[in-house]
Amino acid sequence: MATTANRDANRELRDRFAEVHERYTRLRSDLDDLQRRLDAVRITVVSPDGLVRVTVGPRGELIDLRLIRRATRNMDNEYVSRTIVATVHIASEKAAERVQTLMADYLPADSGPLQYLRDHKFGSLLGRSDEIVQDLAGRDDR
Repeated sequence: MATTANRDANRELRDRFAEVHERYTRLRSDLDDLQRRLDAVRITVVSPDGLVRVTVGPRGELIDLRLIRRATRNMDNEYVSRTIVATVHIASEKAAERVQTLMADYLPADSGPLQYLRDHKFGSLLGRSDEIVQDLAGRDDR
């Protein structure tokens, strides 16, 4: 029995591999620069009422916190605390968006690592692998 190759499928696979290889090669060559750019991410946000100013780093970690002392001195501590937390949360989300933007130049939009940066779910890291395994398992059933 003669076996025929699906040339279109092979071409698609070669094209996909070439794309992935190009992204990987660019990532490896730009890795030091990318790391510097990621480390340099700083996001500063001022609360809507102007009482709190926070700066976070690329992982959303608090780097700087400034309060308008004269305004916060007579305020309810709970209000000030909630304002700080809310402002840090907004700044952290913006930092995550900036990191995603930097990484998007190197990773496919549907990649597990990029999805993980969006949703912070470890399952996202295996999403593509899960699809491949399920697809292969489905072929075995045929």
